[in-house]
Amino acid sequence: MALKRIKKELKELLEEPLLMCTAGPADDDLFQWQATIVGPEGSPYEGGVFVITITFPPDYPFKPPLLKFATKIYHCNISSRGDICLDILKDQWSPALTISKVLMSLCSLLTDPNPSDPLVPSIANLLVEDRISHDTQARLWTFKYATGE
Repeated sequence: MALKRIKKELKELLEEPLLMCTAGPADDDLFQWQATIVGPEGSPYEGGVFVITITFPPDYPFKPPLLKFATKIYHCNISSRGDICLDILKDQWSPALTISKVLMSLCSLLTDPNPSDPLVPSIANLLVEDRISHDTQARLWTFKYATGE
């Protein structure tokens, strides 16, 4: 059942590509994907391209996929190991969600971080207390790790 659903979602992505994201199998294993997200315009991540690994569990879509940032990013909801704090990837997961919807939520998270539920409290504190310094640091990391320069 998981494989059928994954194939269906891949077909939908190929027929209707997302604006800020790409996603598809990393190799021959349809349970291992790679995605990219273009840093949203107007955010400190603008100009960056962020790579995310996606692992679908055998009981997908009844369990959420595991997404991790492979590209380093300065973000209060994303750890240095690439773990992502996003409710729909945990307790708010629903089989009605698709990888397209998850990727759009990740794009949203880049525009609107959630400092009240951080994986990195120090970044969340800086975001709340000094947005200019936070955004400067995020831009530096984006340039250093996500632009291929």
